[in-house]
Amino acid sequence: MLNDTQWSCALPDFLVDAQAMLNKLQECLNHLEMFCNDQDAADCLVETLESLSQRAQGLSLGEVSAFCQQLQQLLGLARPRNRLEGPTLKALNECLTLLAWQLELIDPRTGQLSLDTEEQAALVHALAVSIDPDHNSPRHLTAGAGQRPHGQGV
Repeated sequence: MLNDTQWSCALPDFLVDAQAMLNKLQECLNHLEMFCNDQDAADCLVETLESLSQRAQGLSLGEVSAFCQQLQQLLGLARPRNRLEGPTLKALNECLTLLAWQLELIDPRTGQLSLDTEEQAALVHALAVSIDPDHNSPRHLTAGAGQRPHGQGV
């Protein structure tokens, strides 16, 4: 756990880095809109979300870290299904927009993120359904942070 002085220095640095990562995520998303299912852009999305998740976890920003992990996990499922186009990219863009808002709403003194999780859950659900439209309940796609869905390997 960081003390107050460490926190007051670490959070601004994290937010600058997080903004750069959000910009990179948006660039990858824009690239995928032009060249759907491009493997390099898809890999960049997953790797950037992983980096953002790890940085957030290092500052005990669990909500942000978990959201990034959910997105990362869903993108991992989308790639082999060639679902990184159209509705999936639209749903992902909405998730990234919410992630940007969440980063702006982090309390600079406490690091707490007071949010209503319904919007996040709805956006994650929409992303999951865009990846796997045959499933009414994408519970298997949105396993808890750090968990793999049943039957999914590394």
